[in-house]
Amino acid sequence: MKPSKSKIFTNGIITSNPVFRLVLGTCPTLAVTTSAFNGLGMGLAATLVLVCSNALVSLLRKVIPDKVRIPCFVLIIATFVTLVEMLLKRFVPALYSALGIYLPLIVVNCIILARAEAFASTNTVGDSILDGLGMGLGFTLSLMTMGFIREFLGAGTIFVGSLGEIEFGATLGAMPDYAMSVFVMPAGGFLVFGLMMALINWAMDKYEQKRKAKLEAEALHIEESKRYLDEIAESEEVKVENLEGQEVEA
Repeated sequence: MKPSKSKIFTNGIITSNPVFRLVLGTCPTLAVTTSAFNGLGMGLAATLVLVCSNALVSLLRKVIPDKVRIPCFVLIIATFVTLVEMLLKRFVPALYSALGIYLPLIVVNCIILARAEAFASTNTVGDSILDGLGMGLGFTLSLMTMGFIREFLGAGTIFVGSLGEIEFGATLGAMPDYAMSVFVMPAGGFLVFGLMMALINWAMDKYEQKRKAKLEAEALHIEESKRYLDEIAESEEVKVENLEGQEVEA
C-alpha cells in the first residue's frame, strides 16, 4: 500500500531520521555542528540539493538507463551542489568559509544519493519533493540541535552568526568564562552525537513498544468480540432449531 503524503514527509523527520536513526551524513554532522548557525546553514544547503535532485531524478527516472543511473545521479547532485556553493560564496561568505570543504562534499553525502536511488528513482515528482523536504528537515533539525548544544556548552553563546553585514546571536553573561571548550572539539562532537542518538533511539523504542502493545490489545479485543458474536449466533441457531422442532411436534 502506497504511503500517504504526510507519512512520506514526516518519515525523514522522526521514523527514519537520517542522522540519528539511519546514521547517514555523519561526517558533516560532526564537523560543522560547532555552532547552531553552521548546522542550520549546512542543513538548508543539503535540503535544497535534496529537493532539487530528487525532483530531477524522478522526472528523468524513465529516461536514465539502469546501467548508468548512479553516475547520472551523482552528476545531477553535483550540479545542484555547485549552484548552492556559488550562491553561498556570493551572498553568505562567512557561512561559506565556515562550512569549508564539507559544502562541496555534499555531492557524496549518503543521504542525498540514497534518497535518489531508493525513492526518487521509483516515485512521482511530487512524492519525491516531499521526501526530500522531510529528509532535509530531519537533517537540518538534527544539525541545529547538535550545534545548539555544542555551542552553548563549548562557547557559552547561542546562535552566533552573520548574514552579510548583519550579525546576530547572544552571549549569556559570564557563561563563556565557564564554557567547556571540549564540546566544540571533535571529542565533544562524538560525545553529543552518541548521547543524542542513544536518547532518540531509546525514545523511539519505547514508542514502538507502546504501539505494539496497543495493537496487540486491539487485536485481542477484536478476537474476544468475534468469539462473543459467534456464541450469540450459535445460541440463536439453537433457539431457532428448538422452535422449529416444537412446530413440527404440534
